[in-house]
Amino acid sequence: MKIYRPLAIPAAILAVAACASVDVRTATSPDANLSALRTFSIMQHANPQSPSAQSTNDPMLVNSISNRALRADLVKGFENRGYALSDSSPDFKVAYYASTKDKLDVTYWDYGYPYYPRWWGFGPYEQPTVTQYTQGTVIVDVIDSNTKELLWRGQGVANVSDNEAQYEQDLWKTVTAILDKFPRAPQAS
Repeated sequence: MKIYRPLAIPAAILAVAACASVDVRTATSPDANLSALRTFSIMQHANPQSPSAQSTNDPMLVNSISNRALRADLVKGFENRGYALSDSSPDFKVAYYASTKDKLDVTYWDYGYPYYPRWWGFGPYEQPTVTQYTQGTVIVDVIDSNTKELLWRGQGVANVSDNEAQYEQDLWKTVTAILDKFPRAPQAS
């Protein structure tokens, strides 16, 4: 029997994470072959599925400085782990979510793959309706380029600062902590 931990992080952990290392959680598809992956691309910004009002400092906005910094951090982070950036036929694609709001329901964003993977065991009538995340959460999804199936998900909490430079530094720290849980690319033979 597999036990799946919820992705939401209690506020007490957020307070500890602000003072200590980044709290990271990951989940891997049971049938994922991560050792076969060598090339990646970062997916274009997701489209909101809900017309709900968005903050002008929402890091998921396309023109956001934080969004551009997060995309650059992901490219650098995967390259540091030995993966090659590829715009044509990558082995996997990377989607990301971030929030500076009190809570984020990532089901409002659409990258074109099911947010709740089939290997989580939800049936067609058991889909959760809302998934809430703590303020400052960064989520990184690794998706199979061909099947659009979720292979791996990492989640971490970044400090949220009004200082843009400090926030970008905290994002890098969080992305690095998340990707430290993702396997390094296999060495070329």
